[in-house]
Amino acid sequence: MTASFPSAARLVEVAEEVFAYVQPDGGWCLNNAGLITAGGRPLLIDTAATESRAVALKSALRQVTPHAPHFVVNTHPHGDHTFGNRLFAEDAVIIAHEATRAEMDLAGLHLTGLWPDVCWGDLAVELPSLTFRETLTLHLGDIRAQLMHLGTAHTTNDTVVWLEDQRVLFTGDIAMSGATPFCLTGSLSGSLAVIEKLRALDPRTVVSGHGPVGGVEILDTTADYLRHVQSLAREGLAAGLTPLETAREADLGPFAELLDSERLVPNLHRAYAEARGAAPGHHLDIGELFSEMVDFHGGLPACAA
Repeated sequence: MTASFPSAARLVEVAEEVFAYVQPDGGWCLNNAGLITAGGRPLLIDTAATESRAVALKSALRQVTPHAPHFVVNTHPHGDHTFGNRLFAEDAVIIAHEATRAEMDLAGLHLTGLWPDVCWGDLAVELPSLTFRETLTLHLGDIRAQLMHLGTAHTTNDTVVWLEDQRVLFTGDIAMSGATPFCLTGSLSGSLAVIEKLRALDPRTVVSGHGPVGGVEILDTTADYLRHVQSLAREGLAAGLTPLETAREADLGPFAELLDSERLVPNLHRAYAEARGAAPGHHLDIGELFSEMVDFHGGLPACAA
């Protein structure tokens, strides 16, 4: 089944009692969420960036289950996936990796300051009350949802949700569908290693953090893009160019049509650092990288949240 809701979002049933909540077009802050309704104690995977989008998400869930989410999993700390927690916290246990909780607490509502013209609404950070380090399994009726932290990728603390029997994988922002991957606070090499682990699960359906639902090709495209960025970084380093200069000269080839291509600049900074021996997740000046990305783009990227 597919149903439409305000804000152009779609709730798509990807397996029996398993849904993807897709917010087109998947660009900046237009994230996906997931829902498992089995057992009468629903699990919601991620929330939304703004108060109005979280309200729309909550309304959408009522179309397929009379029960409020009993669990909410945050796949990583970024506000587009977590700011809506507040609307579900009264009924739900919020779960995340232990470092996700710490990073959410540290970042607060910082994301709202990057796009001050967005109508964020009445937001407050609602931190997870249950954390884990490597794996956690939730039993939802007949569905077994495995929460796994497989290494540094999009961030240092990503969680994927794997439904082995249904072969449905919720990747968070480790993978992107039709949008440019982003490793600002994570790792290119780490992402590639994690994606290989995800591919080994043999998923049939992949719900990425942004963009349309698909299959394993979403993992493949994400990995191919990251390898291309690594190649550009090697060429740029050999030519003595900065990451920004490399980005200005880069040919993105088949990846040029991905949304939010300006993410190339922070991705190149990460690739340069790793080529010079930095560990995955090594601290970089996020403010400086974001400013360079804005400069490359010719202005602040559009955020339709």
